[in-house]
Amino acid sequence: MKSGFVDRLVERMDQLDSGSLQTYFLRLAREKGLLETIFQALQEGIIVLDSDARIGYANRAAEQLLGFRLSEAEGEPIRRYLQEIEWDLLLDLDEREWSRLMRREIEIVYPRRRFVEFYVVPLSVVDDREEGAVVIFRDVTRERRTTAEQVESERLNALSLLAAGVAHEIGNPLNSIHIHLQLMAREIDGLEDGAARREMGELLEVSRREVERLDAIIKRFLQALRPSPPQRKRVRLPALVGNALETLRHEMENRRMLVETEFSENVPNVLADATQVRQAFFNVVKNALQAMSDGGILKISVRPERRFVAVVFEDNGPGIDPDKLGAVCEPYHTTKPGGTGLGMMIVQRIVRDHGGELEIDSDPGRGTRVVLRFPREDAGTHLLEAP
Repeated sequence: MKSGFVDRLVERMDQLDSGSLQTYFLRLAREKGLLETIFQALQEGIIVLDSDARIGYANRAAEQLLGFRLSEAEGEPIRRYLQEIEWDLLLDLDEREWSRLMRREIEIVYPRRRFVEFYVVPLSVVDDREEGAVVIFRDVTRERRTTAEQVESERLNALSLLAAGVAHEIGNPLNSIHIHLQLMAREIDGLEDGAARREMGELLEVSRREVERLDAIIKRFLQALRPSPPQRKRVRLPALVGNALETLRHEMENRRMLVETEFSENVPNVLADATQVRQAFFNVVKNALQAMSDGGILKISVRPERRFVAVVFEDNGPGIDPDKLGAVCEPYHTTKPGGTGLGMMIVQRIVRDHGGELEIDSDPGRGTRVVLRFPREDAGTHLLEAP
């Protein structure tokens, strides 16, 4: 597309002497360099197509989004990188194809998985004499992720309201049952028949334990959906790992589980809620123990990173199928008989509330690796890496 300056230059080309012509070309070079700098600085990808829908120019952002180099892609058809689009119809301003592609999102899996919004502007819309088109791309992966988090938050809020109703409707009868069990215990203590007293006492004890189990399930349910804000204090994560392991020591011994720990020297402190973090560690270890057969190995390491302190749990259990890995932290998703499906959801919420990161990798048949990262106390303010 020619600028007014270029038009005037062409019209006067025959009238210019060599000195004036050199001056004009120097000006052209400076303007081209300025535009090139601007295009390369843009975060939006820009591709210029000729009349045959072949790539004539692409800035750096477009190269990174679509995974090519202009030196290799120049002159190549754009359909090589963006398929399922009738480029010939589009450049001919076909009304149907044009309205379909005024604005569209695509998913890119190479070189990295991301979602990109793009729109096409045929140059003939601006000037009838021009041919070709400009394709403009914008990375909307982060926006999509934010939207997904908002949907998840709304879903959890709805579940919280349901949890409050369930807890109220079930809690009151449980309290009544518990009171009547206490009254029955007093009556049983007054029986003269010792055998009958022991038999009734055993039945009463079973009922009492089941009531307590139901009460504990309700409390875990509410804790998962309505967690309290973390009460942050300076804590050492290796000590909290040790506390969680001590709680599960008898179960690990019964299952003949071997636990190997590796704590780096001089692990920085973190500002965290010790009770919540200990609960997160407990849930991860519990999951690992339930996933492994007798004689399994669980490796736990704590190491400092640039911004975080990472706690790594690695087991040699059966692992998680790839199609189920994405649902591990969803509420009520469980692969264990009798499981509540709330354990990893609680872990994710605790880590997120502390400004940390949760990473889960699994290799079916070889085990699962869970990494919990908590911000270091001395991390301070830092500049995030550019996307």
